[in-house]
Formats: sequence, C-alpha cells, structure tokens
Amino acid sequence: MATRVRSFAKINLGLAVGPLRPDGFHGLSTIYQTIGLHDFVTVSARRAAETRITLTANHRAVPRTENGDAEKNTAWRMVSSALTRMGTTAEVSIDIDKRLPVQGGLGAGSANAVAALMGLERELGLALPGAERLRLAAEIGSDVPLFLLGGTVLGVGRGEEVYPLPDLGVAPCVVATPGVGVSTKQAFADLDARYGSGSSTAPLLTFGVENDRLNKLSCASASIWACNGIANGTVPHSSGTTPTVSPEQDSGTPPSGGQFEGGLAENPLLALVRTGIENDFEEVVFSQHPFLRSTKRELLGSSSSQALYAALSGSGSALFGLYFSQATAREAQQRVEESGTRALLTEMLNRKTYFDTMFAE
Repeated sequence: MATRVRSFAKINLGLAVGPLRPDGFHGLSTIYQTIGLHDFVTVSARRAAETRITLTANHRAVPRTENGDAEKNTAWRMVSSALTRMGTTAEVSIDIDKRLPVQGGLGAGSANAVAALMGLERELGLALPGAERLRLAAEIGSDVPLFLLGGTVLGVGRGEEVYPLPDLGVAPCVVATPGVGVSTKQAFADLDARYGSGSSTAPLLTFGVENDRLNKLSCASASIWACNGIANGTVPHSSGTTPTVSPEQDSGTPPSGGQFEGGLAENPLLALVRTGIENDFEEVVFSQHPFLRSTKRELLGSSSSQALYAALSGSGSALFGLYFSQATAREAQQRVEESGTRALLTEMLNRKTYFDTMFAE
C-alpha cells in the first residue's frame, strides 16, 4: 500500500542576504516557519535487484518521468541519494499532487523532497540517522533541511544550516499567490547587479546597509528564546535534535485555525516583529513586479483591520500576512481576492503538529 505524505509549505519571517561567498553562494540569515498549506506526495516502494524510480505529477511545470527530466526533480534526487546511503536498491514510484505554486517562495519543491524521503523510509521500513538526513538534505537544496525540523527554524549559512527555535504559536495566515513566478537565481543576480556582489571574504552584511540585518535576524531568534523563558539560551544544532517520524505520530488532519493565543506582552511573534525583520528580496522583486507591493499593502490592511506582519516569502512571488484572529485574516483574504489575486487562508504549524499530521491515510 502506498504512503501519502503532506508536503507542507514554509514562509520566511525575515530574510537577510549577504555577499557572495567563495563557494558561489550568498550568505543569508532567515527564520523559517512551516504553515498548513501543502502538496501531497505519494510514495510506493519495494526492494528490487536494481533501483528504478518513476515520478508523476499533475502540474506540467514539475519535472517528471514522462518528460524525460525526472532527475531534475528534488524528490527524485532525494530518493535516489537516500537509497544509495541506505545501501539498498528498490523500485520506487513517486506521485506529486501539486497544490502549491511553482516558483512561489514557499519551498514547495524542497518540501516535496523531504516528503518523498519520509514516504520512502516508511515504505521500506528503513530510516537514515538524523545527522545523515540533514547532510543529504543540504546536498539537495539550501532550504530542504528546514523541512526535517518543522515549526520555527533559524536558517543561516546559505539557509541549509538549521537550528530549531521554540515555536512561535499558531497564528492565522493568509498567503497571496500571484500568477507570476519569480526565479530565485535571478533575484540573487538582481541584488548583485544593484549593489555589487561584494567581497567574498567580507563580513556577512546586507548590501550597502549599515545596519547588519544578518545580525538582526540572530538577535530576533534570541528574542524568541527570551519570550519562552530561556535567558541566554544556546540554540541546539539541528544535527543533534532532528525529530524522527514514527507510525505512532501519524494521526489526525491539519487543525483549523483559531485565535492567536498569548498576551501581547509575552507574545514571541510580536517580539520577533518588533526587531524590525525584513525581506531583502522585496526591493528587487517589487521593482520588477510593482503589483506585488500593492498586494503586500492589501495584506497589511488598515488600522482597523491590520496584519501583525506581512512580507514576501523567500524570493517570491508568494506573499503572506499573519493575524491575531481568523476574522481579521478573512478580511485580508477578501481584500486580496477583490484585487484579482488568489489568497489562501491557513495558519502557522508548530513542530508537533507538523509531524503529527504529516502522514495522510
């Protein structure tokens, strides 16, 4: 029997981009947050004399076997590499029911890779050690490792070095999905063209900005620890804390959203927003697609119906807003849709819910 996995999306609560590193990647700092929107990834696998992986999908833009480009798909690459590390061969079938936008900044392809790995492990009754999973995920893509942790996650390096943070809670979230794709590679190139790539040996500072936003994101993560009663806490490295998913954790469906809990004084999400977090990609992406700036304003709302925070996710094109209540979130959803842009109502997923609802029977 095949294993069906929810492949949850992420948003970025701030994203600071630094100059090029010697390895050709940009240094960055971000706080990832998993949310309830998801694709479905279905995996069936059985041991065989030789490995054969077929991949199907319901979206024409997804690399798949029938198009002869399945090996470009992150889910295919994850399964192929995982089998090698497991020292086994198998016939594997992967089907991706695509519901998240392609090139939307929600980490859909990266999440598909982790969902495929989880499905493969369950199908074969094998599991890679946590540290090995993370090394493999980092090889597949910069934001793949975060989906091995779920919840609220600090990402540094090129985004692949991940640290689980205390969860921020469950806030209603509206995700606007414009009908335009944004290339992450091009967005980085546009930042380089605007500010210069900078010295590969320079400190990781945001281009031309005296205020070090990379450091600000680190300070923001510290504020989350402080709001959880952990003074001067040391964030544990992910390689020692990666959750493992067992059949016993497979229960229920993603919960429906409610009122965001916690008083204003001790609310860790408010504390995070007060640090002044921003997404550096907004400057270049909004210049290319001015209507996205208008969509952000619609998500933010007015004083009578205002978002706690709204921003571009990753390099876009998806944007999101976070709200204190379902009522305020629904008002924002209506504003965005009235402007002609699709808007989806969901919520932040904490780490426990992320893993408890990952498998869909």
